[in-house]
Amino acid sequence: MLVTLCKKFRFQSNATCKSTFEATSYGAIYTQILALADVSGLDGRYICNDLSSTFCKLPTTSPLNMTNLFPKPKPSNSCAPPRSEKRVKVLHLSDFHLDPRYSVGSEANCTAGMCCRTNVHATGLNVGQVTLPAPLYGAYKCDTPYYLGLSVLQAIAPLTGTHGDSSIAWTVYTGDLVSHDPQNQLSRAYTEYTETSIYTMFKEYIGSPVFPVLGNHDSNPEAIDAPHSLPGNLGQQFSWNYDHVSALWQQNGWINSTVTSEARLHYGAYSVLNEYGLRIITLNTDFWYRSNYLNYINTANPDVSGMLAFVIQELQSAEDAGERVWILGHVLTGWDGTNPLPNPTDLFYQIVDRYSPHVIANIFFGHTHEDQVMIYYANNGTVRTSENALTTGWIGPSVTPLTNLNSGFRMYEVDTGSFEIYEAYTFYSAVSSFPDLNVSKSGPTYQFEYSTREAYIDWPDTEPLDAKYWHAVTEAMATNISIVEQFNTYQGKKSIKTPACNTTACQEAKICYMRSGSEPLGRQCPQGYGSVQSAFKPRGSS
Repeated sequence: MLVTLCKKFRFQSNATCKSTFEATSYGAIYTQILALADVSGLDGRYICNDLSSTFCKLPTTSPLNMTNLFPKPKPSNSCAPPRSEKRVKVLHLSDFHLDPRYSVGSEANCTAGMCCRTNVHATGLNVGQVTLPAPLYGAYKCDTPYYLGLSVLQAIAPLTGTHGDSSIAWTVYTGDLVSHDPQNQLSRAYTEYTETSIYTMFKEYIGSPVFPVLGNHDSNPEAIDAPHSLPGNLGQQFSWNYDHVSALWQQNGWINSTVTSEARLHYGAYSVLNEYGLRIITLNTDFWYRSNYLNYINTANPDVSGMLAFVIQELQSAEDAGERVWILGHVLTGWDGTNPLPNPTDLFYQIVDRYSPHVIANIFFGHTHEDQVMIYYANNGTVRTSENALTTGWIGPSVTPLTNLNSGFRMYEVDTGSFEIYEAYTFYSAVSSFPDLNVSKSGPTYQFEYSTREAYIDWPDTEPLDAKYWHAVTEAMATNISIVEQFNTYQGKKSIKTPACNTTACQEAKICYMRSGSEPLGRQCPQGYGSVQSAFKPRGSS
């Protein structure tokens, strides 16, 4: 039925309609949705919007029932704990997207989808004819070959000064291991292979505990996770993945058996107190991602999976124990509002408001492949001022160059008392240089890109790079467009493909995105400037 509808109303091309909705792809998932969703009500409007935003607009945020949402009211004297003045180095990696099928010498400038494969070609050419041969270490329209993945891991210690006696205290990995293949080229075995491969490399090259989260590509079918509330055994249909990754994390010594059991239960999410006294709470953000189609069952419930109830429970326990918390996820809650669903991210925003800034020190995401940041404010962001700025959402740069980006990673300097960030150093490798490398002599060079403290505004050395810092950056952006242009350059990791952001419209949009920590707030912003992976196209342009 869906293949027929897709072709008739031209939701996609005929070939894509078939590959998307056939039974071995997303057809089996949509069968569950149409059987269990309220298709004549709110669920149906979400489903229709997913199939065609031309036919149906995305529903607005549903009213949120705050009654008894939190076990206790927010303390009136809540504040962050004192700083220890001792700092450690923390690594942030994201969006590895390993491509074990990467083919050196294949077409790196293909016409559609991901390139650097033997089965793709450029416009007007047949398979075997190549206009831009794929370099050994990667290209702008391709995912990460093994050689690039190993290069970035080998670069971490010398660039961050963490070889010898000085080491990384811990590492956060904000998701996405698997390549960007169409669903008919993916499988459960392929997902498990990639997870095993990358986590093994992390164990070999990163001399610290790694705290990973699952990204939307770390499942099969891609982006799909089922809430336990589905009837029968449907709520456990992805348990194979949670069992697999949690066993790998335990095997590598990153979590213990108790936390492993928790991760199996909570869709790969867990809560752990690290050796420095920081509580790290992770999320499976597929439960607010638009492309997890199973979210379209019972859409009126902002937490149908129970994931956010788990977060509230852990945050309350942390508050009671006087602990500081970092929250890790993959799909960001806001920015331009294009990725998440409104109701769950609206609820998450209330959670951040309730437990910040005295419990939640920082929040980390990936997913966009770009270097971005968001600010969470008090009172649902109704008044976005420095006084109301609560918490920062750091969006980590990707290892993969896809699409039109350089490869990068980040290191933070973190106070071990307050667990606030005092410095953030970002490193990158220029993908445009890869075709000219003499691969018999050297690999790609990763180099220092910028210091966050030095990049934008003058800020007291004694003050952290917190939400108030980032709000001050947005205030400076409003009066000085050159700061916006600099932020835009870093967003693409200095890629030669990054479009310029030198107009008032782009300036206003970027500031709005940075101040938008939920889908409803992001959707209020001017659209078309959120990503630097292609030319900016404001809504309404052709």
